[in-house]
Amino acid sequence: MKQAVIVAFARTPFAKAVEPTSGSAKQGKLAHIMPDEMLVRLVRELIDRTGINPADVETLLTGCVHQEAEQGLNMARLVVLHPESGLPRSVGGVTIDRFCGSSMHVIADAKNAILAGEAEVMICTGVQSISRVPMAGWNPLLNPHIYDGNAKGFLNMGITAENLAHRYQISRKAQEEFALNSHQKAAKAQESGAFKSEIIPVGGLDYDDGIRKETSLEQMAGLKPAFQKDGSVTAATSSPHTDGAAAVLVTSEAYALKHKLPILAKIKAFAGSGCEPDIMGIGPVEAIKKVLKRAELSMNDIDVFELNEAFAAQCLAVLQELDKQGIPLPIEKLNMDGGAIALGHPLGASGARITGKAANILQRTGKRYALATMCIGGGQGVAIVLENPQPNA
Repeated sequence: MKQAVIVAFARTPFAKAVEPTSGSAKQGKLAHIMPDEMLVRLVRELIDRTGINPADVETLLTGCVHQEAEQGLNMARLVVLHPESGLPRSVGGVTIDRFCGSSMHVIADAKNAILAGEAEVMICTGVQSISRVPMAGWNPLLNPHIYDGNAKGFLNMGITAENLAHRYQISRKAQEEFALNSHQKAAKAQESGAFKSEIIPVGGLDYDDGIRKETSLEQMAGLKPAFQKDGSVTAATSSPHTDGAAAVLVTSEAYALKHKLPILAKIKAFAGSGCEPDIMGIGPVEAIKKVLKRAELSMNDIDVFELNEAFAAQCLAVLQELDKQGIPLPIEKLNMDGGAIALGHPLGASGARITGKAANILQRTGKRYALATMCIGGGQGVAIVLENPQPNA
């Protein structure tokens, strides 16, 4: 029976972005790098690191949100055609937009192609340059129902976080404590070298520049609410606008064994779900339940959790709802090297980052099962379960 496995993971540094519509003279540290150039660097790294024959790659898959301007024209195919990618013209290219879940979705697509016998090697990537293409894109032409009715809450993600904070009675202090913990874990991981194997220098940058080692609850308490005048969500408890890219090499287990590639993790199951757009951050709950059922596992079986930190309120709401439903997620197993509040959230890249990170942590800790999950704008959730083929006894 065929099995899809992850054999390599790499990413660029994540850098704070400055939207081109902000009027600021300041620019992010990766603003001068086009998104396809970030991907080319990562594709070369995966090929060089594993020594695979580039002609064996069936398709390069890319997750990206707001596919226009420098992020348009099926960027995945443009990466294949780039003279420095190392990929032959025979490799296909597909770019997918599932908002924040885009690059986790492409990993699931790669798994399915391998299980169907339609591919042996797939490169799964994700990228976002908010410095070059703003959060809502350059020219959003939206149906009126986006603002009212079924799709209300589709656009302003900060308001959806406020909605969850109100519904689940999550205090501003609790949000700030969660955010502080994210920065502390990320700073510790950065200092210990936990990111060195995954970060590939790009544009002269070799570290994540959003980690605030010296931040404090006192500093956070001094910030104004970011989305509602009387709200509780601030810039400190939200993931920052970020530029960056991530890539995961997925192959069949047979191909990995034949070519003596290190198997970081088996891809055991994937699930997606939907929820109301105005509380989009709760999306991971149903996705987690579905993916555990498909993997034939319980929450107690999972050793490593990666929950993308779109907002502290959103993460705390997910944890509260899981506990309410009798499937609590142990906080000590969550985002061990910090999350998106500290590292940043380049929309199209985060799914690949947290999946690759979960695989790396399985190898580092010798644990058996990992679950990565994220909420998605518009009211969705996705989740993936990985298995370490050689866990410690």
